[in-house]
Amino acid sequence: MKLETENQWLVIVNPNAGIGKCRRDWNNISSLLDKHQINYYPVFTKEPLHAIDLVVEYVGKGFKKIIVVGGDGTMNEVINGIFKQKHVPSSLITTGMISVGTGNDWARTFNIPIDYEKAINIIKKETTILQDAGIIKYQNSEKQQTRYFINMAGLGFDGLVAQKTNYDKLRGRGNPLLYLKNIFTSLFTFKSADASIVLDNKNKLNYRIFSIGIGIGKYNGGGMLQVPKARPDNGIFDMTLIKELSRWSVIASLKRLYNGTIGKHKKVEFLSGKSIRIESNPSILLEADGESLGHSPIELKIVPKSVRVIINYL
Repeated sequence: MKLETENQWLVIVNPNAGIGKCRRDWNNISSLLDKHQINYYPVFTKEPLHAIDLVVEYVGKGFKKIIVVGGDGTMNEVINGIFKQKHVPSSLITTGMISVGTGNDWARTFNIPIDYEKAINIIKKETTILQDAGIIKYQNSEKQQTRYFINMAGLGFDGLVAQKTNYDKLRGRGNPLLYLKNIFTSLFTFKSADASIVLDNKNKLNYRIFSIGIGIGKYNGGGMLQVPKARPDNGIFDMTLIKELSRWSVIASLKRLYNGTIGKHKKVEFLSGKSIRIESNPSILLEADGESLGHSPIELKIVPKSVRVIINYL
């Protein structure tokens, strides 16, 4: 297929997204792209983090428009590739999405349907906004590492559930209730931790925490409204901090995570900031955009209006 990078879409396909659903559906998706006369060049990821390298390579060849065919993890890798490449400012690269994941939480924020043809029609309109991104420094294998994210980062219980869920996905075990299943199984092993939280380098708070959600977008875990106050383009992180809870209190409060009323629980606080530093004893697990990364201590900084994404206005 010929490269015409000026007006051609780079289509990054993760065949393993949706626990293999993307591989099964690609012929249908490509037929729909052809039907709607999308000028595109497809490339396929072969392993985790491969999408980062593909973006760096093909933006270097002139591509400035990208369609992600995959899930939240694939989108996360593409965004990290956009920031890693040095040819074009991140805000000048347009990114759209055809969701084929298990969670699809980033797409949910922008009302991107899971119906492939409807998603392609939205991409054709190219209605965009500049949304915020976050950059995280964290520990992994005793080394500090860095990652960008565009939806949500979770620590503590969130990190453990994501770790179990990603392990299940790698082993080919998956269904729409996978995240919910791992919430229940994690309740019997997880222990809360003492945490120190510094907001904007000035306000230091100390809590014994169960879970922390730090949002650019509102949703995680396949539709949970864990950070209902989050806005993707307001230049701040919104944080939902859940203090130590009994497992029975967690179970009783699950409906609040889905209907957006989690803030009414007496053990929950909403916080916000442009930078956040978290230390804990013991260390707690970290996930970002559903991807298991490492553990605390972590530092987060907002990168305002830095990513151009295609959205669907109601």
